[in-house]
Amino acid sequence: MPFIETKTTVPLTEEKICALKNAYGKDIEIIPGKTEKWLMLNFTGDCKMAFRGDDTKPTAMIDVSILGKATRDTYDKLTNKLCNDVSEILGVSPDRIYIKYSEHSVWGYDGINF
Repeated sequence: MPFIETKTTVPLTEEKICALKNAYGKDIEIIPGKTEKWLMLNFTGDCKMAFRGDDTKPTAMIDVSILGKATRDTYDKLTNKLCNDVSEILGVSPDRIYIKYSEHSVWGYDGINF
């Protein structure tokens, strides 16, 4: 039950969204037990964002939520992969990308909770 939300200052074309969807579908498998089968994504481009007081350079915020827990090493690997993908696909420098992780013990789907 992973969910990845990406907010960026970069305009998002269908081509860029498709490339991110494909990359994230593979990346989520870094977390044991997580697959693209249950992955939900949200993309928001053209955001008004500033980082370090600068709003002139491409910036991105990625929020990853999962049901359950993962290790620090797993998150380190996923952070590296997500930063590389966003940098390659959107042209956002890794030093202008934040990634936030949230772990949840309850997740609802189709009228029930896991």
